[in-house]
Amino acid sequence: MVLGACMLTACTIEREGEASESADHAAEATQEQDLPPELSVKDGAEDVNPAEPVTVTSQGEGLSEVTMTNENGKVVEAELSADKKSWTTAEVLGYNRTYTLEATDRNGETTTATFATSTPAATASVYLSPVEGAEVGVAQTIAFRFSSVITDRQAAQDAITITTEPKVEGEFFWLNNSEVRWRPAEYWEPGTKVSVEADIYGQDLGGGVYGESDNATNFTIGDEVITVVDDNTKTMTVSRNGEVLRSIPVSLGANRWPTPNGTYIIGDEHQSLVMDSTTFGLAYEDGGYKTAVDYATQMSYSGIYVHAAPWSVGQQGYSNVSHGCINVTTEAAAWFQNTVKRGDPVVVKNTIGGTLSGYDGLGDWNIPWETWKAGNADETSSW
Repeated sequence: MVLGACMLTACTIEREGEASESADHAAEATQEQDLPPELSVKDGAEDVNPAEPVTVTSQGEGLSEVTMTNENGKVVEAELSADKKSWTTAEVLGYNRTYTLEATDRNGETTTATFATSTPAATASVYLSPVEGAEVGVAQTIAFRFSSVITDRQAAQDAITITTEPKVEGEFFWLNNSEVRWRPAEYWEPGTKVSVEADIYGQDLGGGVYGESDNATNFTIGDEVITVVDDNTKTMTVSRNGEVLRSIPVSLGANRWPTPNGTYIIGDEHQSLVMDSTTFGLAYEDGGYKTAVDYATQMSYSGIYVHAAPWSVGQQGYSNVSHGCINVTTEAAAWFQNTVKRGDPVVVKNTIGGTLSGYDGLGDWNIPWETWKAGNADETSSW
């Protein structure tokens, strides 16, 4: 009997403990249901990035109503999850705006916040190259040209995402205060696919300048077409994927205007073009010119082209008489323009003209990789 009494007492104590635990859980559940919605922005916040979505999260059974308006009363578009536990803005917010957000949970609890987005002194857009869907050469670099000076270069770089397939080693380098380039360590492999996203909207780019809008592009690397111009032999040899297509007699820059050595990148192509030396600082009275030429294929921003020069056919392959351009016959100029594409490399060697500047705009490969890889985001150019 005594044993039975002990067993009965033990059972009674266990049930009392369970009842106590149940009461605690019920209290916790009640407390949880009474919590107000949680907002991703704080009441009174300023300089909020308008590119980042605003979110509301229920801490109870779900949201019953959420409204967000700007200072003019316009309702911001948003999406409520199927379980009504979360709410997210579905439109991009604006600069220099004040928004009021009010969220009510099913438990009756409400949270309200009024906040302001960033107020730029100015905004900057960014232009990308190559253009969307282009097929380019193995020496093509990616250009980001901003519409104003960027003082926080690192912030601009951090807003850019470059994805390659297959993976490629590459880095950023600033040519001046408003243009940054990205290039691989070596020439691209043909067939590589590249996508670029410049998500600058909402980003503080320094000096009170913020990104105006995002931009993106994608392109593919085509066949490896490499041109070598050798002043020793006065020839221009064009190869595709390792196979020599043609060797063409040329006349390069005369001693007064020698063609610089180095690696050039093919740029614009013109079936006809008026070449005016004054646009590059050479006056007519100093030996300058204004001449219409056919099949002009750009090699540098400083005015060097491969183009038809019927007036120098007798010197092509023998002597240099140009102002720096690569003179060829009209037939050869047309063939060359139809064979190469934007981004193909042209290597000039054995001239007396020094080396094309890596800051030319189409001379990126003349900046040593170790210098390029080190970057210059912490520097400021004189222009």
